[in-house]
Amino acid sequence: MHYTVLVVDHDEEARVELVEALVMRGLKVVSCDNFDDACDYILSDGTIHAVLSEWNLPRTSQSEKWVKGLEIFKKFLGLRFELSLFLYTCVSDTKDLTSGGIINGYFLKDEKVYDDIVRKIQAEIGEKNHAPFYEKLVRYALKAKDSWHTPGHASGNSVKYSPYAKDFYEFFGENLFLSDVSVSVPELDSLLHPEGVIKESQELASRAFNSRYTFFSTNGTSTSNKILIQSLLKPGDAILLDRNCHKSVHYGVIIAGAEPLYLMPSVNNKYGIFGPIPKKRIIESMDDAIAKGKKLKALILTNCTYDGLIYDIEDIVNEAHKRDIKVIVDEAWFGYAIFHHKFYPSAMAAGADYSTQSTHKTMSAFSQASMIHVNDPDFENIEDLFQENFNMHSSTSPQYPMIASLDVATRQMVMEGYSLLQRVLELSDKLRESINSLKKFRVLEKEDLINPELKDDDIRLDPTKITIDVSKSGMTSKQIEHLLLSKHNIQIEKSTFNTITILLTIGATYSRINRLYLALENIEKHSGNRKVSGQDKIMKDFQLTISPIRYRPRFAFYAENEELPLRLAQDRIASRMVTPYPPGIPLLVPGQLITKDIINVLNTYRDYGVEIHGMEGSLVKVVTEEEENILNEEGFGIQD
Repeated sequence: MHYTVLVVDHDEEARVELVEALVMRGLKVVSCDNFDDACDYILSDGTIHAVLSEWNLPRTSQSEKWVKGLEIFKKFLGLRFELSLFLYTCVSDTKDLTSGGIINGYFLKDEKVYDDIVRKIQAEIGEKNHAPFYEKLVRYALKAKDSWHTPGHASGNSVKYSPYAKDFYEFFGENLFLSDVSVSVPELDSLLHPEGVIKESQELASRAFNSRYTFFSTNGTSTSNKILIQSLLKPGDAILLDRNCHKSVHYGVIIAGAEPLYLMPSVNNKYGIFGPIPKKRIIESMDDAIAKGKKLKALILTNCTYDGLIYDIEDIVNEAHKRDIKVIVDEAWFGYAIFHHKFYPSAMAAGADYSTQSTHKTMSAFSQASMIHVNDPDFENIEDLFQENFNMHSSTSPQYPMIASLDVATRQMVMEGYSLLQRVLELSDKLRESINSLKKFRVLEKEDLINPELKDDDIRLDPTKITIDVSKSGMTSKQIEHLLLSKHNIQIEKSTFNTITILLTIGATYSRINRLYLALENIEKHSGNRKVSGQDKIMKDFQLTISPIRYRPRFAFYAENEELPLRLAQDRIASRMVTPYPPGIPLLVPGQLITKDIINVLNTYRDYGVEIHGMEGSLVKVVTEEEENILNEEGFGIQD
């Protein structure tokens, strides 16, 4: 048995009797007589998955203060959202029990229905500890049916005995080929029109992630973002978006024919890090857009940021909803937030209408496996449009092992997500302490990463994202990255001019964090007495600016274009996205005016060897002057 039941009751006789009855029936049980001890149990024992509690509890064993009714159960869920909560009480009048819809069952003490209690708990935990699609896929694969349908490898037979491809089969293994089936197998359901086992899995995921609906996506959060933007926005509608958002959001705006209203992120020039948008700027931008008569339909934010900075998302959602604006949250790097109170609230818990999550980035799903979560109370009004867009962007031949990995990732996070994340947080503390004991490397804290305009925004830092200042080593971040990979077999997540960033996931171990520390210690030892790198000065006077959008990105993207040297492109209109890496923020999007400041920034990046997507050498694509004239004549220009 992999779970524990917690019994909480101040009535010692009733508590002892219940515990003995449950233990006799095969359950593992712990118990206490007050609210504070119950909270301590819930936080310290990740195996606790069911709680049987009285309606009113003393605060402590000696306290005369009581915690009453729904407050108890809300607090328990606030500590561990995945808990199953049962009321075991002497209160028989249901008028006195306002559960708020969060209690999973009710038992009256006097009835002593112990067998019923056990069955209900086992059924509840059994449903959570269930990956229906994965389990059915395994059963089907093991039947070893002859395959007379796609895919062409026919359960691996095309490569199993091939002198040219046998190594491919042996590397990936028999089970992968047996489970790589297609929509030609009706019992495994269809991702594009789920009515059976995929629908069941999505419903379990919805419950796990606290959404009204959840949809599995097999082409990453990139596709998920495009689906949502295309579903919520029509040509001419406006969307507020972080300039630091993922490229897929910009592409979604192009597809939808929408008008982007860009929000300037905060900038940390010392470390070349772009952080959250100040809350004041978000609110003022919403009001400004409404005052100008923009058809503002949605706001999309990335939470947490790539560097682990977390918005006060609940307050922002409330402000947007006051203005009848839908909120999409890209949680590509924060999908686990619902499973540990240190990260609360997730987008769904904060009341956002939609969130997209890269389950593969931070949980145990295969690459490209993602989820779309829906909380929008008006979703049924656009559900058919959403489904059409989902089908438009999704493959009619999704990989079934990828779907199974989403199913298993959900089950794992529900059953042991809290314990895994608690361990990751402990590892993070250990790693930070170890790195900070070195002389030439330092882990950046929240105060290092944010600038003064965010000081009152209640920004938090996700400890699983660790950004390390390498400037005192005398080496560039690229040199550090090269040594870690070539000498120590360690691959990091990303680097800026003077930092490297690593991610701690639920797969982290003490062995791995110690190897990283020892590698950095080795690099420090052999770094000599180099002068402090001048790389940290690159961003000193750097100021990112946003130039006006002159045409909707869709029009500029499809307009006739020409290539020009960057130095000759001032005052022309970009027809393609131009994105430096790092930091990965598009400096230009289709329809945007190319200004002298932007040219200077791009030249600065080029001078220092930064990789720039969207340019061929020094050439940038711009809308032809003839096309500009046509767009202006047809009234497609956008005024500030």
